Amino acid sequence: MFRHVMIAGALLFFTGTAMADEFRLRSTDVAEGKELASAQVFNGLGCDGGNTSPQLSWQNAPAGTKSFAVTAYDPDAPTGSGFWHWVVFNIPASVTKLDGGAGSGKGLPAGAVQSRTDFGAPGFGGACPPPGAVHRYIFKVTALKVEALDLPVETSAAMVGFMTNANALGSASITAVYTK
Repeated sequence: MFRHVMIAGALLFFTGTAMADEFRLRSTDVAEGKELASAQVFNGLGCDGGNTSPQLSWQNAPAGTKSFAVTAYDPDAPTGSGFWHWVVFNIPASVTKLDGGAGSGKGLPAGAVQSRTDFGAPGFGGACPPPGAVHRYIFKVTALKVEALDLPVETSAAMVGFMTNANALGSASITAVYTK
């Protein structure tokens, strides 16, 4: 009996330790399952918000991480392929956060590239779903096994996503919601 209790205790300890070291994304501006604040809502197309990218920070990146990519994606957009609100790649491995408003291009780390979103230009574009529908907004950081994705700024979000997934070591995300 004592042996079984010791084994169970050891399993709980090691499982808890593994969970503590999990790659995690956090934010002071967005929370899992919660409504986006007006600061993260688009200003235009019938929406009236701050159009400000949220503060994001991450920890416990997988071993071998050489860079990061950060995206914001709405899988519920009525496009047939979702809607990319923000795409940033070539974030150096030494960086573990983006301040709120970094999507305006100010405060991005040296070497980071914001590519074209589905709004048609680089930079953060806030939430602006059709009236009445609840949409999910997935803010995701992906740890990459390469120092840089060799892609120009005009690269589509779908192509950046393809290259990010092809070079991913792991990812962490926060899914928030918004209804207009």
